[in-house]
Amino acid sequence: MQAVSILEGPWRDPVEVLGGFADEPFALALLSDGGERGRWSYVARRPDAVLALTRDDPRDPAAALRDLLGPPLAVDPDGPPFQGGLAGLAAYELGARFEPVALARCAGWPDLVVGRYAALLAFDHRRRRMLAVGRGAAGPEAKDRAREALGWAAFGPSPAPPSGPLAERIEAASAAAYEAAVAEVVGRIAAGEIFQANIARVWSGRLGEGASPYHLFARLAGPSPAPFAAYLRLDDRAVVSNSPERFVAVEAAAGGLRVETRPIKGTRPRGRDAGEDAALAAELTASVKDRAENLMIVDLMRNDLARVCPPGAVAAPELFRLESFANVHHLVSTVTGVLAEGRDAADLLAASFPPGSITGAPKVQAMTIIAGLEPPRGPYCGSMFWAGFDGAFDSSVLIRTAALVRDGAGWRVELRAGAGIVADSDPVAERMETEAKIAALLGALTDRRA
Repeated sequence: MQAVSILEGPWRDPVEVLGGFADEPFALALLSDGGERGRWSYVARRPDAVLALTRDDPRDPAAALRDLLGPPLAVDPDGPPFQGGLAGLAAYELGARFEPVALARCAGWPDLVVGRYAALLAFDHRRRRMLAVGRGAAGPEAKDRAREALGWAAFGPSPAPPSGPLAERIEAASAAAYEAAVAEVVGRIAAGEIFQANIARVWSGRLGEGASPYHLFARLAGPSPAPFAAYLRLDDRAVVSNSPERFVAVEAAAGGLRVETRPIKGTRPRGRDAGEDAALAAELTASVKDRAENLMIVDLMRNDLARVCPPGAVAAPELFRLESFANVHHLVSTVTGVLAEGRDAADLLAASFPPGSITGAPKVQAMTIIAGLEPPRGPYCGSMFWAGFDGAFDSSVLIRTAALVRDGAGWRVELRAGAGIVADSDPVAERMETEAKIAALLGALTDRRA
C-alpha cells in the first residue's frame, strides 16, 4: 500500500453516512464533536484484513499489531491525520497481557479486535469537507479505492429509529452494593494498600423491537456530542461510545514522535440554570480532593510514558483544565512526551494500557481490587483506537460506553459508569457521580434523564 489517493466530495454528515452500512461486520465510525480538539471524524468499512486476539491466543499484541500494519508508509501532508491503517477495540482485559494481574473475561469479547482499512472517509468539521482516502500498491489502485469510498456517501437514507424509547427499561445495579464497594476501597486506602481506585457500577437491559446499536449511536451524536465518540459493529456484538477522554496519541513532530495523553479526573453535574452551572464549575476547579485525585493519575501516566520515552522527555504542561460537556464538568490534565528511538505506538500501548484514569494508583494493585469488586469489564474502560500506516496513533478511554450483544431475543445492552475513589470519598456522593456520568446514555436509551 505504497500509494495514497485523496478525493474530495460534497459534505455529508458522518453519522448519516455510517447509517448506510452500520449493520455490516467491522463497520466503524470515530466521531468528533468538531470542537477545539475534535476537527476530524472517520467512517470505514470492509477491512482487507482483521486481527482478533482471544484470551487463549498466545500472540504478543504489540507484535501482532506491527505485523498487520507493516512498515511505515508516507502520507499526504495535506490530508487528514488518519490516512488508512488499523482501527478497532482493545478491551479492558487486554491489560492482563501487559501487567502482572489475573483478569477474568467477558464471554465472547476478544481482548483485541481490529481491522486494516485501505479506504475510509474523513470528515473535516472545521472546513466542512469530506475526503475519501484510498491506499494501494500503486496510484491507480489507490484512486479506485478512494472512488469506492466516495460511493459510500451515496447510499440511501439511514434506517429510521423507533419513535419512542430505544429500551423500555434499564435496570441499575444495587445502589447499596455500590456504596459498600466504595466504602471497602476507602478502607483499603486507609490501610495503605492503594491511593486510589476507579470503581464502576452497571446498568443493563434490552433494546426494544426495531432498535439497533446504530440508533443509539445516532441519538447520542445529536444532543450530547463528544470528542471521542465511536462505533464498532462485529458479527453479534457492537460498541457504542460517547467518550470525552483521549487515552494516548502519537504524531510526528520536530525531534521525533510526540506523545500526548489527557486524563480526566474530577466531575460535577451540569447545573439547572446558568448560575447553578457556574457555581458547580467553580466548586470543581477549587476542590482540593478532585485536584489531588487528578494529580495522582497525572503522576501514574507520567510513569507509564517514561517506560517508552527518554529520561526528561515527559512533562505535564497543563493541569486541572475545566472542560464542560452536555451533562458534566470535568478536570482534564495533559501529559506529553517523545518516544525513545526505536519505540512506536505499539510499545506505547503496551506500556500504558489499561488507562490509568480508570484503574487507579498503584495501577496493578488497583486493578486487582477492581477485579475483586466488579464483573469483567469487556469494552468498558478499554480503548477504541486507530493506528495509521505512517506511525501516527490516537485512542480513547471507553467511558460513557455501551456494550451490546445480540442473542435470540434481540440486543442486550450493558452500560457502566465509575468514580475515582480516594481517602476522603463519600460513598453516596460517589454513587451520585456515576449517575451524572451515565445520564446521557440513559437519556438516549429511554428518552429521559437518569
